[in-house]
Amino acid sequence: MTPAQLDAAPREEVEHVFALPHTPGAVSAVRRRIRTVLTDWNLAAEITEDVLLVASELLTNALVHALPPATLRLSRSQADRCRAVRVEVTDMGPLAPAGLSATALDPDEHGRGLGIVTALAARCGVHVHSGGTSRWAELQLGRS
Repeated sequence: MTPAQLDAAPREEVEHVFALPHTPGAVSAVRRRIRTVLTDWNLAAEITEDVLLVASELLTNALVHALPPATLRLSRSQADRCRAVRVEVTDMGPLAPAGLSATALDPDEHGRGLGIVTALAARCGVHVHSGGTSRWAELQLGRS
């Protein structure tokens, strides 16, 4: 698809929405679906792996630290001749404190996810709205 076609394409062709079941194995199942989309988009292998890692981190955070339901929105965009893939996970906000506190978690096993997202993304952020909390990251594909 050329840049002009991408701009003119119906939104459904460049955006996919996945529900995140609040169950063990949900992240790996959604990752497989994301890989299929990224393969269809003919992205370079390195970008595909970066997008999958960012999606995994955002999805895992939603599953571990937030209230269900959670959804992932995966989209391609082009602005100012720059192409990007946007990964956005929306959940119903933080869990009420219960069980293990964040300080009780092993720092060798937890707490690096958002740092990984920040390192790989060209832009990222959080948006709190009436529908929950959305954490998003955009990975630049290059100039067209």
